[in-house]
Amino acid sequence: MSLFRPRPCGCRAILLALSLGLAALPGAGLAQDIVLKQPIACTLGETCYIQHYVDHGPGPELRDFGCGTASYQGHDGTDFALPTLAAMAAGVDVLAAAPGRVRAIRDGEPDGAFAAGASVANKECGNGVVIDHGGGWQTQYCHLKQGSVAVRPGTKIGAGTRLGQVGLSGKAEFPHLHLALRHDGVDVDPFQPDPAAACDPAPRRTLWQDPPAYVGGGLLQVALTDAPPDFAAVKAGLVPQDVLAADAAALVLWAYGFDSRKGDVVRLTITGPGGFAFAHDAELEKPQALFFRYAGKRAPTGGFVPGRYEATVTHRRDGAEISRKAVSVTLAAP
Repeated sequence: MSLFRPRPCGCRAILLALSLGLAALPGAGLAQDIVLKQPIACTLGETCYIQHYVDHGPGPELRDFGCGTASYQGHDGTDFALPTLAAMAAGVDVLAAAPGRVRAIRDGEPDGAFAAGASVANKECGNGVVIDHGGGWQTQYCHLKQGSVAVRPGTKIGAGTRLGQVGLSGKAEFPHLHLALRHDGVDVDPFQPDPAAACDPAPRRTLWQDPPAYVGGGLLQVALTDAPPDFAAVKAGLVPQDVLAADAAALVLWAYGFDSRKGDVVRLTITGPGGFAFAHDAELEKPQALFFRYAGKRAPTGGFVPGRYEATVTHRRDGAEISRKAVSVTLAAP
C-alpha cells in the first residue's frame, strides 16, 4: 500500500512510496465528515501564518478557496508557515488534527537539503506522518524537523497529540507544515470540501472545528534600523534593536511580508521629534510568496534629533488595507 506518494505539496511536491500493512480503522467506509483541529502549536497571524491553500483553479489558473491566489498550480494541501528560521529552531510542535491510528512515518531527512541544492527525489515530503482516521479519511503531515517525529506506526492517538516539530525537510524552501487531507484517496480542501462550490472567503461548510479566517497575504515583521538589512538575515530571524544612536548614518524602515500580488502597495511612514516626517509607497511588481521592501532617510547635518521615532507600514490591495504593523525606536544622543 503506497502511503507517501509523489504529488504537489507545500514546496512543490509530497513524498515517496512507503509500504506498510496496517489494518484500516474500524468504521472504514462511513461517509461522515471529519472534524479537524489546528495542526500546529502557534497563534495564526502572530507566530505563524498560512502561506498556501489548496489550488482550486482549473488547468494553469490559480484560485484558492477564498477567490485569491495564495496557492500554486496543483497544490494539494494547506501550508502552515513559520516566519523565520529562528522560530523553527526554537521548536514549534506539529499536532494531530483528529484522532486516529498512525499508518506511516519517516524521519532522518536533513532540514534545508533542497534549499542547499541537494536532490530530494522520491522524498519531497521529507520527514512526515500519515494518520488513518477511519471512514476513508487520512491526513498527511510533511516537512517535519529532522529527528523530531514522536509517534510510531500502529499507535492510536487523539486529536492534539504531538507528532513532531515544524521543519525544513524534503522539498521545502521555508519552514512550514504541509497538511494534506484525503478521503478515499482523493484530495480534499478542509476549507472548502466541495470542489464544485464557488470560491468564498467564508464558505458555509468547512471541516475545521474552529475555521481559521481566510488571509490572502500580509505583513510578518517591520522594523526601524540604521541601514538596510540583508533579506536572508530577515528570513533567518533578525532581531532589531530598540535603541539606535542619533548620529546614525540613516534611519531605515523595512517590511517583510507574504503572498503579494502585482499592484499591491506597501506604504512606509516614519514620524519623530523636531517635525521629522517620511513617507514612501512601494508598488509590488509581481506575486511573491515572501517579499521584502525598505525605504528611509539619510541623516541630516548634525544628526537626527534624539527621541522616539514612530513608524507604520500598511499593505494595501485594490485600494483596501489588508495588513498593518507599527514599530518604534529611540534615537539616543551619543
